[in-house]
Amino acid sequence: MNWDYSQPVKIKFGKDTIKKLPEIVKSYGCKNGLLVSDAFFLKNGLADQIIKESKGTLTEIFSDISPNPDVTEVDACAEMIRENNIDFVVALGGGSAMDCAKAAASVCLTNNSIRAYHGTGVAIPNDHLPLIAVPTTSGTGSEVTCVSVLTDSENGKKAPIGSPGFYPDHAIVDPVLTYSMPPHVTAGTGIDVLSHAIEGYWSNFHQPICDALAIHSIDLVLKYLFRAFDNPEDSEAREKMAEASVIAGLAFTLPKTTSSHACSYPLTNIYKIPHGEACGLTLDYFMRINASDLRVKEMASKLGYESVEKLADDILNLKKKMGLRTDLKDFNLTDEDVAELVKISRHPNLYNNPVEITDEMLDAMYQAMR
Repeated sequence: MNWDYSQPVKIKFGKDTIKKLPEIVKSYGCKNGLLVSDAFFLKNGLADQIIKESKGTLTEIFSDISPNPDVTEVDACAEMIRENNIDFVVALGGGSAMDCAKAAASVCLTNNSIRAYHGTGVAIPNDHLPLIAVPTTSGTGSEVTCVSVLTDSENGKKAPIGSPGFYPDHAIVDPVLTYSMPPHVTAGTGIDVLSHAIEGYWSNFHQPICDALAIHSIDLVLKYLFRAFDNPEDSEAREKMAEASVIAGLAFTLPKTTSSHACSYPLTNIYKIPHGEACGLTLDYFMRINASDLRVKEMASKLGYESVEKLADDILNLKKKMGLRTDLKDFNLTDEDVAELVKISRHPNLYNNPVEITDEMLDAMYQAMR
């Protein structure tokens, strides 16, 4: 087995590590920064706290970001960077803020719209402004990945862009910043962590370092997610979920995600199901479909399960306990709707799955959810 491993993001993890922000900015010789933040944090005071922590180096804020960031928002952010001679970017929030910041910090150094690189096959240049990622959810792992998932609403398209230039230079993972997540967000982002780790492990492009990281992350999620959901003030559970999230990000970046993420895109695009919940919706289904694969059996065994099916049962029960979606009954899907879902689920990530996924398998899965 031949494999490579590379992870260029410097990670600072732990309580109150956000206070290291000025030191990190200084190490890049930067003085004029842009905070790319979810709008919510302008209201609850966290953005002001981050600006204060920056010791005067964060001078502008961009917060016009949708839950599924649009290419027009990236272009607007990039234009703000150009107009204000910004020399570094801090991304604060979940995957939406980070996806926008990653793309803007690169495309701002060109004269192009991000549309030139979105689903076109044209590689975006690797040059980028120094980028510091500060996650506020235990979910996407975007602070250590080189992918930005963007939507082009005008053209009805949602797709990831991958570039070495999208890796943040630094990730500040401070579990304290996740304490404000409400339970339903904790649940949805937490099941996304589980999807990242499981899919990274069983991906056809897996490798040993990522395998070990995936098992560690899965184990943490199964032990601590419900605790974090059930008691948002449980500091140990919050810290362990923050750990699980960043390690899952490391686990799936190189192997890539597989079937559950492939199906999540139409579920989010068409039915507006939040990304993490959309990934989790099919996770236990694909666990059962993949149960015959030796590596999947090995994964269940390493996690202390006597069978893959028992692991799938526990994932399903975890979703139920947290009130996450387990079917599509409320959408009253027609046969035509199911056929469309099957068609659009043929995303490239589907082909990373260890078991070949046929249209018949997809149809059976979606029919069972109706």
